Amino acid sequence: MWISTKAQYGLRALIEIGKEAGPVPLKDVAERQGISQHYLEQIAASLRRAGFIHSVRGAHGGYRLSRPAERIDAWEVVVAMEGSLSPVSCLEDRLFCARFGACATEGLWRRVEGAVHQVLAQTTLADLIGQQQLLTPALTRLVATEA
Repeated sequence: MWISTKAQYGLRALIEIGKEAGPVPLKDVAERQGISQHYLEQIAASLRRAGFIHSVRGAHGGYRLSRPAERIDAWEVVVAMEGSLSPVSCLEDRLFCARFGACATEGLWRRVEGAVHQVLAQTTLADLIGQQQLLTPALTRLVATEA
């Protein structure tokens, strides 16, 4: 299992959008998160298709969450961006491995998959927004020191 930048940036974009009361332009999200705007547009399209965000047109337009941050968990976002999160292919497709059902490591991989699912499913976007707000003063100091 490898969590790609697409899923990582997708969560970071949702945090930026969820922090704000009004619509957030992708340009602002890209600047704040240090993500290429072109790549972020592709990610936003996936987030929109998955129903996490919707666009708001107009002079003060941008993106908003489609539902409250408390009702979006990290598991559903990562799965929407990645597809399967199985650590090994045989858990996704029994036909992939001739040893399915007779392999000593199968139970281990199921526990790994379950642990990842549990951690991500128990973490809401609201939790991540709260964590980001706690970290913002430290990030501000870090950026000021680098300048």
